[in-house]
Amino acid sequence: MHIKQIIIQGFKSYKDQTVVEPFDKRHNVVVGRNGSGKSNFFYAIQFVLSDEFTHLRPEQRQALLHEGTGARVISAYVEIIFDNSDNRVPIDKEEIYLRRVIGSKKDQYFLNKKVVPRTEVVNLLESAGFSNSNPYYIVKQGKINQMATAADSYRLKLLREVAGTRVYDERKEESLNILRETEGKLEKISEYLRTIEERLKTLEEEKEELKEYQKWDKARRMLEYIIHETELKETKKALDDLNEQKKSSVDKKKSYNIEIQKAQENIKEIQKRLKDAKKDVTSTKEERSVLLTEQQQLLREKTKLDLIIIDLNDEVQGDNKSKERADLELKKLKITIAEKERELDDVKPKYEAMKRKEEECSRELSLKEQKRNELYAKQGRGSQFSSREERDKWILNELKSLSKQIRDKINHNAKLMEDLKRDSNAEADLNRKIEEHSNELEQLRLQIDDHNKKYYELKKTKDHFQAMRNELWRKETQMTQQLQTHKEELSKTDQALRSMAGKPILNGRDSVRKVLDNFLERGSPYAEIAKSYYGPVIENFSCDKTIYTAVEVTAGNRLFHHIVESDKVGTQILKEMNKLKLPGEVTFMPLNRLQVKIHDYPDDPDSIPMLSKLKYDEQHDKALRYIFGKTLICRNLERATELAKSTGLDCVTLDGDQVSSKGSLTGGYFNTSRSRLEIQKKRSEYTQQTRDFEKELNKLRNEIKQTENSINSVVSEMQKTETKQGKTKDIFEKLQGEIRLMKEELLRIEKYRSTRERSATQCKASLEAMNSTKSGLEAELKQELLSSLSVQDQREIDQLNDDIRKLNQENKEAFTQRMQLEVVKNKLDNLLTNNLFRRRDELITAL
Repeated sequence: MHIKQIIIQGFKSYKDQTVVEPFDKRHNVVVGRNGSGKSNFFYAIQFVLSDEFTHLRPEQRQALLHEGTGARVISAYVEIIFDNSDNRVPIDKEEIYLRRVIGSKKDQYFLNKKVVPRTEVVNLLESAGFSNSNPYYIVKQGKINQMATAADSYRLKLLREVAGTRVYDERKEESLNILRETEGKLEKISEYLRTIEERLKTLEEEKEELKEYQKWDKARRMLEYIIHETELKETKKALDDLNEQKKSSVDKKKSYNIEIQKAQENIKEIQKRLKDAKKDVTSTKEERSVLLTEQQQLLREKTKLDLIIIDLNDEVQGDNKSKERADLELKKLKITIAEKERELDDVKPKYEAMKRKEEECSRELSLKEQKRNELYAKQGRGSQFSSREERDKWILNELKSLSKQIRDKINHNAKLMEDLKRDSNAEADLNRKIEEHSNELEQLRLQIDDHNKKYYELKKTKDHFQAMRNELWRKETQMTQQLQTHKEELSKTDQALRSMAGKPILNGRDSVRKVLDNFLERGSPYAEIAKSYYGPVIENFSCDKTIYTAVEVTAGNRLFHHIVESDKVGTQILKEMNKLKLPGEVTFMPLNRLQVKIHDYPDDPDSIPMLSKLKYDEQHDKALRYIFGKTLICRNLERATELAKSTGLDCVTLDGDQVSSKGSLTGGYFNTSRSRLEIQKKRSEYTQQTRDFEKELNKLRNEIKQTENSINSVVSEMQKTETKQGKTKDIFEKLQGEIRLMKEELLRIEKYRSTRERSATQCKASLEAMNSTKSGLEAELKQELLSSLSVQDQREIDQLNDDIRKLNQENKEAFTQRMQLEVVKNKLDNLLTNNLFRRRDELITAL
């Protein structure tokens, strides 16, 4: 046995794979320069064959890997190929491959390309003479020199190790230890043998007892067998009787099961009704609470309104009494006003007559006194002036001054007349405006009444709409609760259906619906794809409840396959699902791809084609015939077996037992309370009811919105009416103020008219006196200057004195009567204006 080839890679200075060969059987010499890798070559051999590189720390492992430039080396190996032609290694191969691979975290041995543990490698090397107890099959540099200079005892020990005698010494010591252990065990075995012999004696005694026991036990078992045989016969007889009773009770059991099923359905229905009733009670209680709250609020409002009505009735009664009193007072006041106006009308002419008489007397008196004064002045001018010329000169100056005074008086009189005319026009204008304002005031009063009436009607309309809105709110609350209940029931049925059909199938159904909604939102041509989808099979047919089990067993999960018009529709839906990354499992049934065979059904009273018991649209005939067309519903399992064999059709019983046309039988207990068709029926009902409720709720909310719009419109109209009423009242009060001011202006004009008329009369009398004086002076210019009056002038003076006395008396009497009449007139005017007329206006306004 010798080394044939060595392969090194990644070990110390050997980065790339290095193959060293061939090797001589006897002697081989390695020659090279310093640093060429001679030492690392021998380390590589030691790395595989010796124990020197057995227990390595991480840094020592890393030191064995190549650390040069370039890519980092993460593992290294050394492989030695031995020539085993002499079969020194107990392996039936001429070449043995021994490799060791080391890395930062691994250390593996390979023997003939297979991974082996290190212990197996060590045992294999020991069998070939590479023993750990004799490590001198590899002699390192300096060892020979060390052996030559060592002591004799050390060399003897070394020779023993080289010769391998130490191994035998160690084995001898191990053998002696084993021998001592064996002697100890031998003593224990001898003790065990003595114990066993004693036990055997005891067992011999027990053996005799056992034989006696077996004798009596056999007799006992014979008696027990006879007893059991008797009991078995009786039990078989009883069992036969029970079997007969069982056979007779099968029909009863079936009928009882049917009754139990019906009772369970009735219980479920009653529980459902009870649940609905509890929900209705809860909603009714809530509605009752709301209604009680509203009732209390309405009672409070009613009580408040009753009190207001009582107060208003009292006020109305008081107002009626006040109105009656006001009417009576107004009538009396009108009578009084009429009487006072008649009295005033009677007094006014007398007053005016006395006034005119007084003015005439005053005028005449003034003229006569002026004439008398002129005659006296004429008499005095005879002694005043010395000549006619001087007199005439003075007269001319007086005439000139008098003419100026006359012109001033004429202007003053014209101004007074103009003032009187202006006051007359102003009075007429004020009377016209007062009449116009009074008419306008009456129209405004009518408008205010119309606004009040309209506001009241609008308030009634608003109250009506608010009551309607409250009623609609209650209906909305009730309908929302019902809708929530149906949604909860729909969610429960979906959950139950999901638990029976499987989550992937139901997720697929929901994903398809999302895709269809997406298509409908996009519009054409995607909407046409959505219209070509007809839904799952379970939603496209209906049947009698008695065959639910048979239909479900026949169809299985095919109930949730999706019917589409063509394979293109299914492909588009699947592409969209993948695009949107929607979950679920979907199986499509394209009507254009389904191949359906028309079967001849037997005319048998114990069977009926399942397809004939299904109700569906003719458009989906292919899909339904594909699933149910090959199935017969049979009366019992025996008849189903016969028909399946004779017709080649699949048969199923009402209990769900199946017989395949190929001969297989399938059956077992089927829980009818968890029927997918029943749950789907409930789901369809809840879905339709939910849609109806949502539609009705939307309609109700639209009505509420319309009602709120009507309320807002009415409130807006009320605000407009209130604004108009406020403006009308402002105008009404403004007109009332203007009328009051105009009446006060009329009183002022009336008050100052008499003064101005008196001033005008006095001015006119003064003007006549001035004209008379002027005429006298002009006449005196033509006369001679006399020292005394003429006889005619003297007689005129006497006549004037008599007239003056008479006129003074008449003037005094006229003044006295005028003053009396004026007091009465002013008293009547004041009474009418400041009292009676004002009170009449107040009463008219109040009424």
